[in-house]
Amino acid sequence: MIDNLKQISPAPVNFAGELNQLLMTQLDLSGNCRNYPSRNGLELRRGRPTSDNVADINGRVSKRKRKEMGAGEEDEDEEEELVVSLLFTMPEKGVTCRSHGLVSLIGRRKEMEDAAAAELGVVIRGGKEYDFFGVYDGHGGSGVARACRDRLHRLLMEQLVEEEEKEEIKWEKVMKETFSKMDEEVNWKGAAVATMGSTAVVAMVGAEEVVVANCGDSRAVLSRGGVAVPLSNDHKPDRADELDRIESSGGKVLNWNGHRVLGVLATSRSIGDQYLKPYVIAEPEVMVSKRVDTDEFLILGSDGLWDVISNEAACQVVRRCLSGRTRELFSAAEAANIVSENNDVIAKQSRAAEAAAVLAELAIARGSRDNVSVVIVELRKSSNR
Repeated sequence: MIDNLKQISPAPVNFAGELNQLLMTQLDLSGNCRNYPSRNGLELRRGRPTSDNVADINGRVSKRKRKEMGAGEEDEDEEEELVVSLLFTMPEKGVTCRSHGLVSLIGRRKEMEDAAAAELGVVIRGGKEYDFFGVYDGHGGSGVARACRDRLHRLLMEQLVEEEEKEEIKWEKVMKETFSKMDEEVNWKGAAVATMGSTAVVAMVGAEEVVVANCGDSRAVLSRGGVAVPLSNDHKPDRADELDRIESSGGKVLNWNGHRVLGVLATSRSIGDQYLKPYVIAEPEVMVSKRVDTDEFLILGSDGLWDVISNEAACQVVRRCLSGRTRELFSAAEAANIVSENNDVIAKQSRAAEAAAVLAELAIARGSRDNVSVVIVELRKSSNR
């Protein structure tokens, strides 16, 4: 089936709704996430890859009348357009991971403000190698998220060089210094980005450890021996310690369509957002986890994913993808429409990329109204397939 994908002409498919229904019948996706209806009427038009290593597929999706979505009769005649933007990495293997994949979907938002990064084979002290991955969820515009995508890993490398003479890497110090420098860089741009910001969750994956630094409400989750292990703690304004910190700085948290700093921002930490300092800070929380043989994979995701899918459900979906048990969900016609002529990026070459795509699309199918970015890092040792 997979070998014949390019011979199949595209046809509109209701992939999101069907994917959600199929997975709901095969998995326990109840978890701790909110119960959203599936999205119907999804059509994706064909796009072309922009380079040999990245497929950037943009489709404009016509959404049927909101009455069909259960939104009520008052919107019966209203139609909307949903722009879907996909970014798939080719399955280049990292030095410390079996494979990886990332995807960003614009979803129901008018602008893509998320960004994601993967930098493989970073060499640090003693010849040790790490792979770097990051997800950045921008707000107020895409400027800060894109700056983080382009610069944060470089600043991290510079900071590691400065620390090189010391006996042991103090990861918490290194990450905090790196995030602080990134924050300073974006704030130097002044009024142009004063009201922009971005969350950041990044991971340095080494042969012996996984280092995660998180600033904001994006999240990192490790699947270890079939158990979902959170490697970050969301920075929400109503989190008890964050609320105390904000109020002790003279700020307020208001419940305005959710808890927000000064009634504006729904996360209590971010890079940028100069106008909300000192209440919103750029200091990350850092967790260092020693790798064990039962480590399966790492998920990094923006809150557009985690708002509608629990840690446990996300791990179930990815586990099925990495084991090849969701291939039946990608009929040839559906797959041809999802990723156009470059379908083999997902279906043929990388199960991690496939898992990222399935998980992100599932979030949209379950009602996420935000941009959705997902990075999947397969951690088990390589074996021939």
